[in-house]
Amino acid sequence: QYKFRDLTIEELKNVSKTYPNFTFSMNTYTFKDGSQKDLLNFSGTVPVKYGNSYNIPICLWILDSHPFAPPICFLKPTANMGIAVGKHVDARGRIYLPYLQNWSHPKSTLIGLIKEMIAKFEEELPLYSLSSSDAARQSELLSYIAKITEGETDMKSRSKTEGRNEGCFNKITVVGAGDLGIACVLAVAAKDVADKVVLLDVSEGAAKGGTMDLEIFAVPNVEISKDFSASADSKVVVLTVNSLGNAQTYLDVIQSNVDLFRGIIPAVSHYSQNAVLLVASHPVEVMTFVSWKLSLFPKSRVIGVGANLDSERFQYMLTNLLKAEVLAKDAWFIGEQGEDKVPSWTSCNVVANQTEAMAARNSREKVANRAMEVLKGKGQRSWSVGLSVADLADSILKDKRKVHSVSTLAKGCCNINSEVFLSLPCILGNSGVIEMVTLEEDPLVQEKLQSSAGSIHDLQQQLKL
Repeated sequence: QYKFRDLTIEELKNVSKTYPNFTFSMNTYTFKDGSQKDLLNFSGTVPVKYGNSYNIPICLWILDSHPFAPPICFLKPTANMGIAVGKHVDARGRIYLPYLQNWSHPKSTLIGLIKEMIAKFEEELPLYSLSSSDAARQSELLSYIAKITEGETDMKSRSKTEGRNEGCFNKITVVGAGDLGIACVLAVAAKDVADKVVLLDVSEGAAKGGTMDLEIFAVPNVEISKDFSASADSKVVVLTVNSLGNAQTYLDVIQSNVDLFRGIIPAVSHYSQNAVLLVASHPVEVMTFVSWKLSLFPKSRVIGVGANLDSERFQYMLTNLLKAEVLAKDAWFIGEQGEDKVPSWTSCNVVANQTEAMAARNSREKVANRAMEVLKGKGQRSWSVGLSVADLADSILKDKRKVHSVSTLAKGCCNINSEVFLSLPCILGNSGVIEMVTLEEDPLVQEKLQSSAGSIHDLQQQLKL
């Protein structure tokens, strides 16, 4: 069941050579949402010097998407040990380290993880010795921790989880705590789209101002976490992260984003295997393609925000400023996000002859050009994209069957033969893209779409997935 079995075995061999005291086994692991999976785990002790020398017992669970997703790590204290809760360890003994948060294959390895674990434990010892009375009081807690880390679930806690998941519990995870990620969280909360929103902060270092403010002012039903497991059982996962590396060329910038996604997509896909991935990272067409390839999800459940915002603005301008409401309901921007988008229509009124058809087309083009002139320079600020994301999530979670112009796999449309994602009008529901809406045949529009598809495909061929 391990997708990258040979790579996983090679890593475990290295661990066994360096730390021969570790033992390996397959057991059932229970996630926070109550779901279970048979996973490989290994237990043993790591040597830590903190004045004296200590052997700290740990247990690591290897996810089936390893080495592209980090392991789940726990302390495994004996009955006479207490857990010293700190910045790297919680009350259950779950271990949190920068190495885990920044996990990226092939740079990150199990040996490297254990070495960092030892280094952090030498700064702050995670366990302490209990007195006999404390040990007695600790035994019940340890028993519960053992059940969690060995894959068993207490029936009472499980029934609570099952009760929570019954009916419609709509959970959204937003990956990335930059301006766009926070804008998405606030927009989703303001529109009351979801029952719970998790903001997954994958950045290095301490919390930024935005996430700190979310915590200070306690936005209802919003959780901030650096742990991928917090995203478990999400129905929609929104990707907003963009690499801020020192790349010199446009291709380097995109490759840096791809490398970032390689450490994110397998992890969120593992924890939310039935989710719809909604990509807002740039360039959206390429990053939606990358998300599709890395997640192994069906094409219907990987969507880019595409030209949804531009289309909504376009329709608003036609209806409210140009008083062309009849035209607005079938008007869309399609193709690439940005300057290369093109206006298109999804219906064709029956006309008596070719002359009337040409006149109708010219009339629409004039109105479209006027609307585009008004829209020039408005740009796409974080808060406006956040509102667009909330709009899309609302259609998905509430199964609205509403039409949006979103980035979807365009192969087979307009004689496009390559695997590229372009914005096209699609009906969205709780399974993602339900159906693509047929566009009016227009040779010029088709030519522009094919040109966009060709340039995007050429760019994708240069990337290392």
